[in-house]
Amino acid sequence: MTKLKAREALRAEIVKRNGQVPEGRVLKDGTVTFGWFVRNRYFPIRKGDWRPHTAETKIDQIEIDLIDKFDEYSMESLDRFVLQTHLTVLAGKYCQDRVKQDRSYLKSIFDEAIEQEYLVKDPTRKLKIPKNLRPKDKRVLNWETLWAILAAASRRDRLLLAIDMTEALRPSELFALRWRSFDDENTLDITETVYRGVLRPYGKTTGSMTKVYLPDGLATELRAWKIECGNVSPNDFIFPNADGGFLLVSNYRNRVLKPLAKQLGIEKLSFQILRRTMATQAQKMGSVKDIQAHLRHARPDTTANEYMQALPESVQQMVGSVYLMLQKGGERAAT
Repeated sequence: MTKLKAREALRAEIVKRNGQVPEGRVLKDGTVTFGWFVRNRYFPIRKGDWRPHTAETKIDQIEIDLIDKFDEYSMESLDRFVLQTHLTVLAGKYCQDRVKQDRSYLKSIFDEAIEQEYLVKDPTRKLKIPKNLRPKDKRVLNWETLWAILAAASRRDRLLLAIDMTEALRPSELFALRWRSFDDENTLDITETVYRGVLRPYGKTTGSMTKVYLPDGLATELRAWKIECGNVSPNDFIFPNADGGFLLVSNYRNRVLKPLAKQLGIEKLSFQILRRTMATQAQKMGSVKDIQAHLRHARPDTTANEYMQALPESVQQMVGSVYLMLQKGGERAAT
């Protein structure tokens, strides 16, 4: 065996014989349940690394995808076969991003169990991502569909969606905009976001909290909307709900986006699709770095790989251009 495997085998044998790790410390009881360890030893440590709302999302996913299955299993009874089989089951239910996250959580949990000396061997060391993952939904809309959406929307929603499409804002940023965010000229200042019904003074990334440029026409429309709204204070939301507070993404999705999609015969309409659409349709209008800055992503590969999709007509034009260049070479050779 390799040196690494030999060390692991020696460590396991020492623990088996005298209950101690090689450094002389007593190994903690590996019969504790998975659910107990995650809730009492893993979450308390990791919560400090997560933002409060991010922690809620991660904990909910771990509870649903992992603890519900392995709650009463002892840590030492969970081997690679059991964990790999469960990942395969998850791959049949969820999108590939969620399955990859679950694998990452498992590796992190068992790494922490070894660090805290509840286990000696890591059953996730060779844990693989299943190959039968659901393909990610990367649909985009064409310009005709975007025009139809704006034409069918009400006055307020047409402006709201036009701002979102033009600026590629996240809904958490869009619904937190106040009139103090607008300088009455060509700038919107993103200083807050709204998530799960709570206003936050920070965004998804450090670079997302910034000023964004408004084209002249859009700035003019926003000034006209301000006049229509009547008496507005700097702290008033640009697109408030019926009580003057901020809109909730889930409510807007159900009350506006889904009815618009049904009316226009669109299979699915969401803010994620609109954001991906704008990144894709802007390919001919700017470089990847331009689009990255526009979407305010931390890394250009996120923009290029996750948001910018191939356009069939653009590919056809490219192939046609390649053929024309080849033809020119053939004509030169002939002459």
